[in-house]
Amino acid sequence: QVQLVESGGGLVQTGGSLRLSCAASGRAFSSYRTAWFRQAPGKEREFVATISPSGGSTYYTDSVKGRFTISRDSAKNTVYLQMNSLKPEDTAVYYCAGRTSFKARLDEYDYWGQGTQVTVSS
Repeated sequence: QVQLVESGGGLVQTGGSLRLSCAASGRAFSSYRTAWFRQAPGKEREFVATISPSGGSTYYTDSVKGRFTISRDSAKNTVYLQMNSLKPEDTAVYYCAGRTSFKARLDEYDYWGQGTQVTVSS
């Protein structure tokens, strides 16, 4: 029953940085793993990164490794995605996702935010 709200998207040049935020409505948000996904025009939604409730376990899709960092701030009940060295191919709507129960797959989630647009110009 947690509601997620993403923010921080925008227009940046190649090589620039953005930090996306995912704010949750309640404490239940941090009980399970949280993730960021993205969807580019004409493409399927793809997994980007995930973080464990404690913040101690993170995973990234190969295309963003070394450039993106997922983190969480328990005091603010918020998950972040720091995006550095942005490329035009990173252009997409970015979505925050959460879980209501344990899942075997790292890319399986139960509920989603509304999305925030990230556009990287060349």
